[in-house]
Amino acid sequence: MFGNKKFGGAVEYLIVGLGNPDRKYENTRHNCGWLAVDYLADRLGCKVNKIKYKSFVGECTIGGKRALLMKPTTYMNNSGQAVVEAMNFYKIKPENVIVIFDDVSLDVGKMRIRQKGSDGGQKGMRSIIYLSGSDAFPRIKIGIGAKPNPNWDLADWVLSKFTDDERKILETMFSNAYEAVQLMLDGKIDRAMNLFN
Repeated sequence: MFGNKKFGGAVEYLIVGLGNPDRKYENTRHNCGWLAVDYLADRLGCKVNKIKYKSFVGECTIGGKRALLMKPTTYMNNSGQAVVEAMNFYKIKPENVIVIFDDVSLDVGKMRIRQKGSDGGQKGMRSIIYLSGSDAFPRIKIGIGAKPNPNWDLADWVLSKFTDDERKILETMFSNAYEAVQLMLDGKIDRAMNLFN
């Protein structure tokens, strides 16, 4: 029996980049997750241009595993709506959902992989944890740097754009994230953490 598996195999993993959909958010620090998914899609030769599960999505194969790349369009604070909808459709458990997002506590050029845990103040992750009822999501946090001035409003900072120099550093981070995702899908999250944390 093939059940309801689609041609090419059913989606086993979700790889979710958090961000905001409006043009004014393009290339901002807060859209680091979207930028990372764009990089992954480019490397994998996958188009993330279908609209499903309140997201831009594209199916691809990574190391023999079927994955859905997702860029939720719900705005950051409601990311859980999109993620949980896709999880329910494909019957995917939290352990098979990799979430990529920005982290102000890490410098640009730093990355941190965690197997699970709290939202760490990131509101998109908070929404995913709250609506799914689980914190067992593997995640890749990409550093966007702390506010350069303590008087800056945090929202203004995360919605600012990367400098040209920072964009070059990010390319390396996205390349590392690409390698990390492959290891994580292969069940080698500890190795990914050792290499890139």
